[in-house]
Amino acid sequence: MRIAILSCFYPYRGGISQFNACLYGELGKGHVVKAFNFKRQYPDILFPGKTQYVTADDEAVPIESTSLLDTANPFSYFTTLKAIREWKPDLLIVRYWMSYFAPSLGFITRHMKKHCTVVSILDNVIPHEQHFFDRPFTGYFLKGSHGYVTLCEAVARDLVGIAPDARYTVIQHPLYSHFGEKTERRLAEEKLGIRSGMKNILFFGLIREYKGLDILIEAFKGLGEEYQLIIAGEPYGSFTRYREMIDGSGCQERIFTFLNYIKDSEVKNYFSVADVTVLPYRSATQSGISSISYHFEVPMIVTDVGGMKETIGDKGTGVLADDCTPESIRKSIRLYFSDPVIPEKCKAEIRKEKERLSWENFCRQLLAFSAQLKNTL
Repeated sequence: MRIAILSCFYPYRGGISQFNACLYGELGKGHVVKAFNFKRQYPDILFPGKTQYVTADDEAVPIESTSLLDTANPFSYFTTLKAIREWKPDLLIVRYWMSYFAPSLGFITRHMKKHCTVVSILDNVIPHEQHFFDRPFTGYFLKGSHGYVTLCEAVARDLVGIAPDARYTVIQHPLYSHFGEKTERRLAEEKLGIRSGMKNILFFGLIREYKGLDILIEAFKGLGEEYQLIIAGEPYGSFTRYREMIDGSGCQERIFTFLNYIKDSEVKNYFSVADVTVLPYRSATQSGISSISYHFEVPMIVTDVGGMKETIGDKGTGVLADDCTPESIRKSIRLYFSDPVIPEKCKAEIRKEKERLSWENFCRQLLAFSAQLKNTL
């Protein structure tokens, strides 16, 4: 089968690009796969981070791709469509995660729909940080695909809310495995410059308002001297408010910040020292951070939003906080550390999930779903 994937690939960095690289690699084991990339993903003025691109020390694995689509240049929509159509794929896979991409991706999927099977993988249908144009833009995009893959039930519910007749399947986010294995905890602690023998709480990933870092900092203030908080990730926007909270917490000597994009080879250091990963999200669908945490067998404390309950709380791979408040997060942290049996049970359940959440299994289900769609066209 000839499979085209339209999304971001190297040299773009981040979780979406990493996911696409893994998808490309697995599908390429049994099919002819071509990656169609963005020529420009966002205008710089719209991008809140430091850079959209890998840097010399990111160590990302290059993926061969054809860079054509400029989201801010409608003329490139036609160029990209022509290139994909001339390649004659049997299946076109598109990634969709925010309404900004609806005009460009929707134009291409709508025009490819009569030439091949079109399946969109939906990271989000309703974005975490909402705008008035989200629903109409997303509605436009959704009319261009034959079917949809969501990574959790929460996104499926959002999909049906906008497109009640949509054909979809839910396949849970596979585990990232390209970060290597854990290193010895003592060595990782030395590399990060943190104290040994502490209860380490990890907040990892891009720092955005909806991820609730402020809630976690407030929760941490009420914990004892035996706890350390490690914050690792690039801020999307200003970190000033969080810095002021840390400086005024009275426990800033036990809060360690690593405010940059964490390159692949360094990810293991943070998860090697972590006793638990905390995701105090105000809103969520699924989380790529949970997949990394699974890979390193680090249990999680999560809030009951989006797909967090179904993918973590219901699986027993972590502790579910009652609500998204500092008091609830603090209570859950104390519960997690109150009995050594709790972390061990969570780790045992994570090992079971690791066997199920392989890229091979994800792609098998994706292709089976696309075959079902093709048979009904």
